[in-house]
Amino acid sequence: MDRLTVPGLLETAAGRFGGRVFLRMGGTVRTYAETREAAAAMAGSLAAHGCRHGDRVAALLSNRIELVDLVLGCAWLGAVVVPLNTALRGRSLRHILDEAAPHFLYAEPELAARAVTEGFRGRVWVAGSDDVPAPDRGEAIAPAPVRPEDTAAVLFTSGTTGTARGVRCPQAQFVWWGRNVSDALGLTADDSLYTCLPLFHTNALNTLAQAMTVGASCTVDGRFSASRYWSRAAGCEATVVHLLGAMVPMLLAQPPGPQDRAHQVRRGLSPATPAPLWEPFRERFDVTLVDGFGSTETNLVIGSTPGEYRPGMIGTVRPGFRAEVVDETLAPVPDGIPGELLVATDQLYAFSTGYTGDPPLAPHSWRRTGDRVVRDPYGWFRFVDRIKDVIRRRGENVASGEVEWVVCSHPAVAAAAAFPVASELAEDEVMVAVVARSGSVVEPAELARHCAGELPAFAVPRYIEAMPALPLTETGKVRKAALRERGVTAATWDREAAGSA
Repeated sequence: MDRLTVPGLLETAAGRFGGRVFLRMGGTVRTYAETREAAAAMAGSLAAHGCRHGDRVAALLSNRIELVDLVLGCAWLGAVVVPLNTALRGRSLRHILDEAAPHFLYAEPELAARAVTEGFRGRVWVAGSDDVPAPDRGEAIAPAPVRPEDTAAVLFTSGTTGTARGVRCPQAQFVWWGRNVSDALGLTADDSLYTCLPLFHTNALNTLAQAMTVGASCTVDGRFSASRYWSRAAGCEATVVHLLGAMVPMLLAQPPGPQDRAHQVRRGLSPATPAPLWEPFRERFDVTLVDGFGSTETNLVIGSTPGEYRPGMIGTVRPGFRAEVVDETLAPVPDGIPGELLVATDQLYAFSTGYTGDPPLAPHSWRRTGDRVVRDPYGWFRFVDRIKDVIRRRGENVASGEVEWVVCSHPAVAAAAAFPVASELAEDEVMVAVVARSGSVVEPAELARHCAGELPAFAVPRYIEAMPALPLTETGKVRKAALRERGVTAATWDREAAGSA
């Protein structure tokens, strides 16, 4: 069996680490050997229910053991799993179901009804019912002869800045995620991984691959809770946690307490962590954060390690990858100049094969990321912004990420999001929504003065509004589209109006 496939990865792990605990989820605890048997039996159950090699099986399931069984069972059978965001509804759900075109749907009761309302006409399996594919209802079958380039999953991008697209993720991409991230984090069989990110997101799915690569154990929690995070991590004896940058300020905003260090966690993978929060996080929680660049379409192309990191930098190019920074014409730009990140890989099928409906991409072709970055003379990269999030003000481009970096460096601010709002003079005005640290109050005028000392005049926010929390997607990304739609409100402070007064 090809080791660059999910069944190959699972077979190898079961052979090496059979009796060791692989997964803790809800009330279920499974060893590697038991997980291998569950995947084989789930594949047999899927086949008995009419699912065949290449069929697409959509899932509207929260973080529960049935979803892990479905992911691994589909990979074993050669079917394609399509895990969907459980928050989808209405037009967005209808669009994704149309694009994914699944043959089957495995869903929780309310979500199954929602999908049928939005026009799904395939076969529906309702979680918790008697007629669903499950490992305890299927006969174990041999793994299908899947290839590294075969699609294992279609994962949809979050769609925070536009229409969500389905990304075809080949079998080998998950194997490479496991190898690359476990290498960057220095994982071993003695580690215990903890994630509470949703399994319809590549971050959480690849936590499973990381554990399988080295024989570590993995705990998948239901959802993120800032107040219970460290007690949950301590309860599963986690040594490594998986975060997103938006979670870091939420944890720092919690009142300090004995739970802050009453755990065994020492490393955390946390892409897009604001630089001003790096050291405060390490000092308070005794956890070293590791940043990196990867996406649903790619892999861990750029990253740091627990022993070599620089706050605010996403890292250097990892072995097996290439990266360039280019201008609008795709010509390389000098170090120190912002541009779009282009990436390529030498690892076979470590990247997606493209979007649903599009022709397959060559495995080693250069890919555009839509991200603005800066590379320094020493090869370290700094994330600036999504290109679509650039604010145009007074003829200048304002990177929302740069504004957020400065705003978050203010001691009263826990989290911030910068975004454009309409200007009386055409183009945009800069607005920031901020969340205060626990026990602090954000004074807009003081924050504006702080920004004026750190930013060019054209980038200093005109509008500032304090909020109890930023609107987030299910994967922890700030929903800037919702903030832009909300715009200036009666509670928004206006620097120009305050100056006139």
